[in-house]
Amino acid sequence: MNTDALRSSHTEILIQLVDHANGILLGKEHELKLALCCILARGHLLIEDQPGMGKTTLAKTLAKLLGLKLSRIQFTSDLLPADVLGVSVFDDEKKEFVFHPGPIFSQFILGDELNRASPKTQSAFLQAMEEAQVTVDTRTYDLPRPFLLMATQNPKQSAGTFALPESQLDRFLMKISLGFPSEAAEKELLLSKQHTHHRAENIKRLPEVLNPELLMQIQNEVDEVKTREPVVQYILNLVRESRRAHSGMSIKGLSPRVGIDLVHAAKAWAYLSGRDFVTPEDVQTIFVPVTQHRFEYEEDHGKSIAQGLVERVPVL
Repeated sequence: MNTDALRSSHTEILIQLVDHANGILLGKEHELKLALCCILARGHLLIEDQPGMGKTTLAKTLAKLLGLKLSRIQFTSDLLPADVLGVSVFDDEKKEFVFHPGPIFSQFILGDELNRASPKTQSAFLQAMEEAQVTVDTRTYDLPRPFLLMATQNPKQSAGTFALPESQLDRFLMKISLGFPSEAAEKELLLSKQHTHHRAENIKRLPEVLNPELLMQIQNEVDEVKTREPVVQYILNLVRESRRAHSGMSIKGLSPRVGIDLVHAAKAWAYLSGRDFVTPEDVQTIFVPVTQHRFEYEEDHGKSIAQGLVERVPVL
């Protein structure tokens, strides 16, 4: 099978994956595609929403369909870094310390309510998100591949939350919100057998559409999607406009790393759309999810800032 035919078959598989996920999360196809786009771009995803909106269901559904080992970490204020990373325990027989890996040693991590953990525990993820490694007691351990973190957080005004540090926010490729379903989708949800006590069984019955090896192969194919010079210039104009627009203000402009993230995410969105080249429309689709949280460390209206940049910067 030639490269184009192989890529086309993989795109069809991804469409099937989205269709299966739509049967669990009704009326959220765009958000599902954004989450899948983030994964294909080898990024980590942050989902902020009120409790009960389907954040955890989304993570469990995607992990099952992707055929990845899921590890759920429920964050609380008393959770310690060792509870996440693991700990070295002295073995009487071996007469040495033996490392016992924590739940972070998995392919797909669901970090539930990440902002309920203390900053000390939140920081335990920084190296893992950047390098897919963790260091414990001066020794560095590789994490499984692929390594994906899908973290949920409650709104900042929720009781018992700690704001995520700027350095950690910057390591999330995307931030999305599921939001309330449409009236039609919510009615279908109430009439169907998708209530909480049925949903877990429905997720278990989902097929494993992908596997780790095929996912990494598709990620490599995403890397080969073409980004022509005018599209690169458009991304550069958006990034540089963010710096000019906020010069002298408390809000920082987008870093070069964000520009790289925009390229990766736009390639993944183009691939999901069945193309081997990026268009300005791809950039516009992923721009707000990729950038909004980069503004929110100092401002609560990051989404409107990001949307304003898209509206202000002309397409070449």
